[in-house]
Amino acid sequence: MTEKRMSRWYFGGIASCGAACCTHPLDLVKVHLQTQQEVKMRMVGMAMHVVKNDGVLALYNGLSASLCRQMSYSLTRFAIYETVRDMMGSGGQGPMPFYQKVLLGAFGGFTGGFIGTPADMVNVRMQNDMKLPADQRRNYKHALDGLFRVWREEGTRRLFSGATMASSRGALVTVGQLACYDQAKQLVLGTGLMGDNILTHFLSSFIAGGCATFLCQPLDVMKTRLMNSKGEYRGVIHCLTETARLGPLAFYKGLVPAGIRLIPHTVLTFVFLEQLKKYFGIRVVS
Repeated sequence: MTEKRMSRWYFGGIASCGAACCTHPLDLVKVHLQTQQEVKMRMVGMAMHVVKNDGVLALYNGLSASLCRQMSYSLTRFAIYETVRDMMGSGGQGPMPFYQKVLLGAFGGFTGGFIGTPADMVNVRMQNDMKLPADQRRNYKHALDGLFRVWREEGTRRLFSGATMASSRGALVTVGQLACYDQAKQLVLGTGLMGDNILTHFLSSFIAGGCATFLCQPLDVMKTRLMNSKGEYRGVIHCLTETARLGPLAFYKGLVPAGIRLIPHTVLTFVFLEQLKKYFGIRVVS
């Protein structure tokens, strides 16, 4: 009889929050880079600029919105993916084929992306607020204040501004992260060279983070522009054509910072998740 541990449905949300606390400054710098119209600064320059102008704590601007987003977006996608995967895997037919993982990841990510859109929008606005002139700043106190003020001042529809983009990006990130992580871990363990330990989790999540960054960067750039816009884009297609005018590389603006943020975020999320599963997961004896 072998005993293994299964993840609980809310572990993904907790693990993502832990990772977000560590990588939030990188996320903030990435948003600043994506919302500048011309490329004036690189990553380190932008980070130094933020610290010099507003202090070190400014790198954690919008952390409450980031955590609120993880507890809506990541909690949903992990809950859907892991619950369905474990249910299908418990039938004794072995691991799911890769294409099923991709489809399940896309569905979980799309749903999570839609549910997390309001928190995501407030997150982008709070991070970008300090770049605006003092009279144009929104000055949200925290995530819930931001959500309430957007709803009161701009209406419910505005809360879901960029939902198409956020859902599509959520689908691609979840395919890149969850499906690729599962597949990479399966392949690494299949070699017989490594056991199910933290090194395997690190290597598999590093590969997954790279896949996720490359897949979702064009959508990430457009999503950030749409959410931060003050009405200059008529919709997704208009934003797409305006960004395309700047050349194909405009869709990969901030790719390195996105990778520098998303890869550590992915690694930390899965390392935290595996540790939660190991110590607090549901015992399954087979």
